[in-house]
Amino acid sequence: MIPTLPKKKLLTFSSISFGVIFLCYIFYQQIHSAEEFRKEALEASIPNVSVVNPQAPNPLETITLPGTVRAWYEAVIYAQASGYVKMWYKDYGAEVKEGDVLARIKVPALDAEYAQAEADLDSQKAKYKLAAVTADRYLSLRSSHAVSEQSISVAVADKNSEEAKLKSAEKNVDKYKAKINFKTIVAPFNGVVIQRNINVGDYVSQEGNVDDSKSPSNLFTVADIHRMRLFVSVPGTFAYLLKPGLTAELTVQQFPNRKFVANFLTMSKGFDLNMRTVVAEFTIENKDRTLWPGSFAQVTLTAPVKKDLLTIPSSSLVFDENGTQVATVTENNKIHFKPITVNKIIDSIIEVRDGVSASDRIVNNPSASLLEGDEVRVVEPRMGYSDTNISKKENSNHQPVASK
Repeated sequence: MIPTLPKKKLLTFSSISFGVIFLCYIFYQQIHSAEEFRKEALEASIPNVSVVNPQAPNPLETITLPGTVRAWYEAVIYAQASGYVKMWYKDYGAEVKEGDVLARIKVPALDAEYAQAEADLDSQKAKYKLAAVTADRYLSLRSSHAVSEQSISVAVADKNSEEAKLKSAEKNVDKYKAKINFKTIVAPFNGVVIQRNINVGDYVSQEGNVDDSKSPSNLFTVADIHRMRLFVSVPGTFAYLLKPGLTAELTVQQFPNRKFVANFLTMSKGFDLNMRTVVAEFTIENKDRTLWPGSFAQVTLTAPVKKDLLTIPSSSLVFDENGTQVATVTENNKIHFKPITVNKIIDSIIEVRDGVSASDRIVNNPSASLLEGDEVRVVEPRMGYSDTNISKKENSNHQPVASK
């Protein structure tokens, strides 16, 4: 028979064995935890970074600017004769043809002066007729020596003098005829009346209409609106977009859901000294007379441009004593700083002329603690520049907006 241990000793042995196993387990857990902690500490010492790649800029340059719509021709009409308005015939919005009567002015003083000029002309005609008859008679008596040569010379001179006075009187009548014509205000071309500033009985002069407020104003304004002109003040940095073939898209406040197309006509070729802008002129076909002179317009200029540039998010820039830089990640995941040359800042995007290539991995939102040669871990970025930039390129909505 195999001897058996007493029950009390067996229980003691089991307790010791369980204690040894438990101590071994605790020791193992401590070693494992220390190793895990060491790994976590090592991993924590390597910062995580998200990277972006430089992108080619949008091949279309787009800018939105305010503009003013003006009539193709616009005539501000004043009176050339001082008097009182007898009657006006065309009101606001009236369609007129060249030569249509807009108003008539009553000028009694001018009528009297014209009548006097005609009377002076009749008187001068009589004087000239008498001088001509006298000169002819004296000349016919020359052969008989009935009158002296002196008398003949005087008679011929009197005829010539009266003839000159007659011509002067005729010109004076023509002058008053021209003034009489100014009593009738007519349309200078086909168009529409966009202003009427007179009423029957108003006193008008060459300075304009004088109403109760004593402030002179024009009588009428007539505009030819079959075609319109669009004037836009373009900042100097975008003046290179202005060239033949350029088109503009515009909207006006009264038709917010309709877009009009304007074609480039010319530009001022000189900058405003205060605003540093150049005035560009476009033409708009307006056959349906939809657009009105003086309308405010939001004008979008879009032109293809060739740029040997790359774009990066503005959040990737680093500024220090070495100038403007970006932090790039090398193939072995080390930080390397590169100086860059900025071409232009467009909202949150930077155009870079020199310093980076399309293959560079640029740290987005770099920490101030990053140093040259630091090891980093590249992680997937959150929704930000890369995704939004792709979206912008797909939708072609990369539009810098100039300030008004």
